[in-house]
Amino acid sequence: MTQVHEVMTRGVRTVAPGDTIVQAAKALEELEVGVLPVCDGSRLVGVVTDRDIAVRGVAREIDLGASPVKQIMTADAYWCYADDTVDEALSQMSAVQIRRLPVVDRDKRLVGILSLGDVAAKGEAGAAADPLGRISEPARPKHL
Repeated sequence: MTQVHEVMTRGVRTVAPGDTIVQAAKALEELEVGVLPVCDGSRLVGVVTDRDIAVRGVAREIDLGASPVKQIMTADAYWCYADDTVDEALSQMSAVQIRRLPVVDRDKRLVGILSLGDVAAKGEAGAAADPLGRISEPARPKHL
């Protein structure tokens, strides 16, 4: 079975918990991505997404240029280990409907990120199809 470290993207750009929300937004724009790992040194402490910025930052009228990422980041982010199988990681991604997972070593130091694109491009293209279908299902409103 293929392990995550065989197909993940290495050398991932991160932001620190104390970086400003504007710095994170600029990094997202520059990289043309929707999520960045938040690391304290090399240890993963969460992720910040474009949605975090919009919903927890802009909608709450937080001062984006002065407020730290830790104020809006998702601290309880999902992640996987580098030695997990790709199937295990895809199962987790499917279950929680996300397209990217930070990848950590056994000391929870960030070593990469796994995306469905990584699996499709570097692994077996068919392996990403089923999780992508489940991840792409429209979410049901929470208030019904």
